[in-house]
Amino acid sequence: MPLQPAAEQDLPAVVALVNSAYRGETSRQGWTTEADYLTGQRTDLATLTRDLAAQPQAALMVWRDDPDAPILGTVWLEPAEPGVWYLGMLTVRPDLQARRLGRTLLHAAEAFAERRGARRIRMTVVNVRDTLIGWYARRGYDPTGETRPFPYGDQRFGQPLRDDLEFVVLEKALPPST
Repeated sequence: MPLQPAAEQDLPAVVALVNSAYRGETSRQGWTTEADYLTGQRTDLATLTRDLAAQPQAALMVWRDDPDAPILGTVWLEPAEPGVWYLGMLTVRPDLQARRLGRTLLHAAEAFAERRGARRIRMTVVNVRDTLIGWYARRGYDPTGETRPFPYGDQRFGQPLRDDLEFVVLEKALPPST
């Protein structure tokens, strides 16, 4: 799967895709939606643009079948510390989920980070997303035991419908390079 850096003109489509996948209605969207416990946007153009400017080493990657086709998936990667990369915003178009595309996108993202020196990949997942945490566990991501507070009151992350949200930290060791 060819991952390409998102171009500036891709950002509105990335925002639409991410919001559709993360905050779409559970009855109409993919299995990874957060709509049962978070409402509002997952991201917006201003936030995404600002985050990219603030993290010049980060890579917002997109996947298409061909260069002129619509974006089918996206992933955010950034170095967190020496040998450790953060992976976030892994997104597959909701109508294409359950076709192994997420696994393929995840594998491509891991390979991208590994080529740039990653030995471990770290991510955060909202604690109540048991199905998604299980999906990542089957792909080698283990809970570190660390949690991070959910940013209640920060509308950039949506409007929580529950008061027990936090992020769990998952991590995967990448195989040694040969």
